Amino acid sequence: MLAESENSHEAEDENYFVSMTDMMVGILFIFIIMLMVFALNFRQKTDEQKDKLEIAQELTEQIEQLQERINEEFTLLNEADRARSNLLKEIKDRLQAQGLSVQVDEANGVLRLTENAVRFASNKSDLDPVARENVEKIAQTLAETLPAYAYCAAASTCSEDTVGNRIETVFIEGHTDITGEDSRNWQLSAERAVNTYRTIIESAPGLRALRNSENREILSVSGYSSTRPVKEGQSEMEYQLNRRIDLRFVMEANQRERLSEVKQLLGDMERKIRELRGSDNERGKTSRLDTEG
Repeated sequence: MLAESENSHEAEDENYFVSMTDMMVGILFIFIIMLMVFALNFRQKTDEQKDKLEIAQELTEQIEQLQERINEEFTLLNEADRARSNLLKEIKDRLQAQGLSVQVDEANGVLRLTENAVRFASNKSDLDPVARENVEKIAQTLAETLPAYAYCAAASTCSEDTVGNRIETVFIEGHTDITGEDSRNWQLSAERAVNTYRTIIESAPGLRALRNSENREILSVSGYSSTRPVKEGQSEMEYQLNRRIDLRFVMEANQRERLSEVKQLLGDMERKIRELRGSDNERGKTSRLDTEG
């Protein structure tokens, strides 16, 4: 009986040991699984953090390249502005030497033919003898100055340099005062521009040979009715000032506003990336401090 009691006790001890071993193995197995999950999560977060930094670095490099391109475009624009200013000054000086009063709006590239140069009667679009003579002088002046700024002065003489100092188009713009019906004023302003254009090319037909880089004629027309007055008011003097012709010179590289918007957008993106990288660095510092503590 004693032997049986000892054997029974040993069996119970063995069963207890086996149970404890199984339980410890199970706990260890669960711990290993939890450790693996933690390791995978840690690795994933580390990879994501690394990916963020790599993406931020890549975007930064791309933005720097784009900014270099934009700076080049702005350099081209500045060259175009200088070329247009020189052209406007040359035309103005030539016309004033012939006794014609003109005004220059350099910011918008406009040569304004004042009422002393080209005058229109109310509700009329035809050029009177004085206005016609003045437009002919303007045509000759354009024929003398524009070829040097045209991409193609003739079919066989096209420039091979940059388009920054070349003319894209010269708009002959017709305007009216605020009197009369709006529908009539739109038609009237267009008629004034067209009649001026016809007189110009009749006097200097060679201007039609001038082309831009897209092989299109430089001279074109547009009418603005009374939407762009140079003088607000309702006196006869102000009406005469607004019944006018403007010549608007647009250079090939005249895209400053669009590039300014793009540059501002890129600047915003760059700031966001710096913030992203800064927050990543702060999180890294905090994590190291927690570990050290």
